[in-house]
Amino acid sequence: MEDQYLAEPFRIKMVENLLITDRKYREEAIKKGHYNLFCIDAQDVYIDLLTDSGTSAMSDSQWAGMMMGNQAYAGSRNYKHFEDVLKGIFGYKHILPTHQGRASENLLFSSVVKKGNVIPANSHFDTTRANIESNGGIALNLVIEEAYDTEKILPFKGNMDLGKLKECIKKEGKNIPMILMTVTNNAGGGQPVSMENLRAVSKIARENKIPFFIDACRYAENSYFIKMREKGYENKTPLEIAREMFGLADGCTFSAKKDGLVNIGGALAFNDDELLEIVREKLILIEGFTSYGGLACRDLEAVAIGVMEALQEDYLKNRIGQTQYLGDKLKEGGVPMVLPFGGHAIYVDAKKFLPNIPQSEFPAQALGCELFVEAGVRGVEIGTATFGKIENGKVVYPKLELLRLAIPRRVYTNRHMDVVAKALINIFKRRDKLKGLKMTYEAKSLRHFTARYEKL
Repeated sequence: MEDQYLAEPFRIKMVENLLITDRKYREEAIKKGHYNLFCIDAQDVYIDLLTDSGTSAMSDSQWAGMMMGNQAYAGSRNYKHFEDVLKGIFGYKHILPTHQGRASENLLFSSVVKKGNVIPANSHFDTTRANIESNGGIALNLVIEEAYDTEKILPFKGNMDLGKLKECIKKEGKNIPMILMTVTNNAGGGQPVSMENLRAVSKIARENKIPFFIDACRYAENSYFIKMREKGYENKTPLEIAREMFGLADGCTFSAKKDGLVNIGGALAFNDDELLEIVREKLILIEGFTSYGGLACRDLEAVAIGVMEALQEDYLKNRIGQTQYLGDKLKEGGVPMVLPFGGHAIYVDAKKFLPNIPQSEFPAQALGCELFVEAGVRGVEIGTATFGKIENGKVVYPKLELLRLAIPRRVYTNRHMDVVAKALINIFKRRDKLKGLKMTYEAKSLRHFTARYEKL
């Protein structure tokens, strides 16, 4: 079928009614939530772009599979299906289910990271960094320098800086228990990683006998970007590309709540038999037995079906196309964003959007609150609140100050994206009138989830 006739590659068979609110209602809601978008009631949100994690719509095949759940503590047929499918994609010897990605991170890092260890990555996201630091490790970001230029157009801005990686290994040596690569690079604007870069990192890791792991949350989207942008992969399927990608690493952490198209679930996958002994013990203690990992068996079935649906080309074309659609609308209105557009989200450059608000006053958070008040749209701050830290008594601000608009999979239509674009463009026209925020409460770790703010 010609592209001009293509819309969503699915029919909508069930709907969820949304609450329509007015501006006064939303002003009270955000005030009640202490100007933290995590702390407002979901029912008060019209279009929820807080995250694409666990918020996607499952297919009829997934729901049907859940009805066939073989609920057994050990050895469920659903686990067997889950294991077989993930082995077919990842290719690793050991597949351990978890309830979500951060549980996989916790199991892995608590098993391999010791105090003072350095874990280099292209970019660590918030829970990844927190899980490393909670075990005494140092999360080191080594993404290419061009990633910090939001207007720079490169096909693979999520790549690791190979020179910096080599310098890190030369300096730290055996103090590096593993190298991590996130695909796509969530903290850096949802930017993809090339197969060439993955291959080079893998070669460096093997030469130095350092385990290499992939954060595989959005493996399908990264595979599609490789197909679209990297020479030699245009005729390969996303599944073939994914298998090649995982074949370069020793294991992966996986949140099925993204490219598994489910509301709960994850996995830790690897080849190391010795690591299995350590991880398995922790898994049983914290998550549950190794054949369910904190999930109902029906959830395992939904994951097994969803990971294959996420690799369908028509789905991926529509998925990434919707993000492009929103980005194009915002670009027409002059809104500054991370370019090129990522796979799962649009990242608004809050520094350029609100140059009058310093990072000390949380411009991305202020913009997110204003967007909610304007149109009931909820995004999430990826900036000072999330990644700011204190070193030697001084605040170190992140290079990027972003408002992420993460689009749930198979949930919203392009008409919803039109609403988001119109609201942000309207705010952009009066951006000089916006004020910053003051943080009045913060937790010791992952403060952005529960922080409280006041308007300045």
